[in-house]
Amino acid sequence: MADSGPGGFSRVVKATQYSWRGLRAAYQHEEAFRQELWLSLILIPMGFWLGQTGMEKALLISSVMLLPLVEMLNSAIEAVVDRIGDEHHELAGRAKDMASAAVAIAIALMVVVWLLILLG
Repeated sequence: MADSGPGGFSRVVKATQYSWRGLRAAYQHEEAFRQELWLSLILIPMGFWLGQTGMEKALLISSVMLLPLVEMLNSAIEAVVDRIGDEHHELAGRAKDMASAAVAIAIALMVVVWLLILLG
């Protein structure tokens, strides 16, 4: 018998549904996420192929997977800030800029990991 309590199996099912809904929303509404997802579909198999050791494969692949993850967090922050209001506020601008910087850092990390492993 499945546990339908707040910590039971139904919670896992609902959490999975929310996650899929979030992925669909990111794909439908965020061009940068779509681009990064398609790039991931190319780079992840390449990471398996180009990595010589399990550690290299893990670093290549995880650095790629980090980018769409950070992009979704960036988009979520932007959506919440935009929902609150259209008027410019220093804190809202700072939040959006910091989220954008996180994406830039994730891109830089991915490039550095790939260069160090492939050229090292």
